[in-house]
Formats: sequence, structure tokens, C-alpha cells
Amino acid sequence: MTRKLPRFVLATVFVISVGALAQTASAGPGLPAAPSAAATAPDTTAASTANKIGTINIEQAIFASNEGQRDFEALSKKLEPKQTELKGMNDEVESLKKQLSTQGDKLNEDSRATLVKQVEDKQKKLERSVQDARDDAQAQQNEIAQRILQKMAPIIVKYAGDKGFGLIMDTSNPWPQGPVLWAGPSVDITKAIVDAYNVQSGVPAPTRPATKPAATTGTKPAAPAAAKPATTTPAPK
Repeated sequence: MTRKLPRFVLATVFVISVGALAQTASAGPGLPAAPSAAATAPDTTAASTANKIGTINIEQAIFASNEGQRDFEALSKKLEPKQTELKGMNDEVESLKKQLSTQGDKLNEDSRATLVKQVEDKQKKLERSVQDARDDAQAQQNEIAQRILQKMAPIIVKYAGDKGFGLIMDTSNPWPQGPVLWAGPSVDITKAIVDAYNVQSGVPAPTRPATKPAATTGTKPAAPAAAKPATTTPAPK
């Protein structure tokens, strides 16, 4: 069976709330502690804003940030040699399969058995190499995503507190995989967080739109099938 060449996908699942973000924000070395509820929401308005819910597409925010675009683009370039190597291995396997298909009935028993074993051995080697490449790519993608999220978390916490949100829900995965069935753009804070993060990071916007790692093909890891398009909805005013 023909193996398609692997492409790479972010394999991190984000589950987020204001409380969880507060813990994330205070966990990293050198990061400021997440503001408390008392610090971010005056007592006089706490009751009226306790039920205010917002949404954020964390995956999208990471990809859309200038830092995310820069680092994932750099990772894509870094992985290109491995892609080329895997393509060469795949081409070799396909060539042997074609040879077996067109010449197999003309070969004697020993020659055909040798060719069959050669195809099987190279196919197994290709499959192992594909899986190793996928695992390595996912690990590097996750490292980038987690690093950015750790720095983004305090910004989300502060924004949520300043705007009086009692809960922020992640919409990276569509329902029913994710918790949100539907949410209007007026409660989405993704763009506001991306803008704030870009200001804080100081990373300039890329000179051209960055492309996300595309979905893998073949055997999929236990992760979201693909990253969402880097589009954002207007932030609440």
C-alpha cells in the first residue's frame, strides 16, 4: 500500500479558563504572578460581571501572533531536509513496487521472493522514519506553542480581569470535540489578545503571511486533525 509523505501538524490540545490561565501565568520562572480577582475587577462590579463569559481560540492566537508566525515558519524550513529525505525513500519504495507489479510474473521464484522482501523491508523502514519524523515535528511544534502560551497567559488573565470576564473558554476545537457549541464574535477576545501580545513581545509582523504546518497524512497522531486558519474575529469594545 502506498504511503503518502508526511506533513506536520500542531498536536497540542488547549483547555483553558481564567483560573487555569492564572496558574499557568504564575508557573513559569520570571513571569509576573497572575492578577487576582480583587486586583482585576473592582468589588462594586464583581457581582454584575460574574456571569460574563468570553471566548478565545488559543491555537489561532498562537499561530496569528508575530512570534508564532516567525517561529513556525522557521521550523517549517528546518524540517524541509527531512521532507526531502522521506520523499526519496518513498520514491524508492514506489519504484520497487512498480517493478514488482510489472515484472513479478516474469521473475523466477527466488528473484521474486527477493524483490518482495526488499519492498517489505524498505516499506517498514519508511514507516518508521515517517513516524519518527512526525513525533519529532510534533515535539518541536508543541515546544513553540507552550512557550508562547506561557507568555500569553498573563495577558489573557489581565485582559479578562480588566474587561470583567468571569470565564474565558477555548474554541480551538469545534463542538462536539470542544466545549463551545456556539459563540458570537462579540465575546471573542482572540484578536485583542494577539494585538496585545505582539506589542509586548516586540516581534515585528512578518513580511509575508506565514503558512501553518499542514495536517499529517497516513497514520494520524492522537491530536486535532489540523490547525485552524489564522483568522480572528473582532474584539469586544
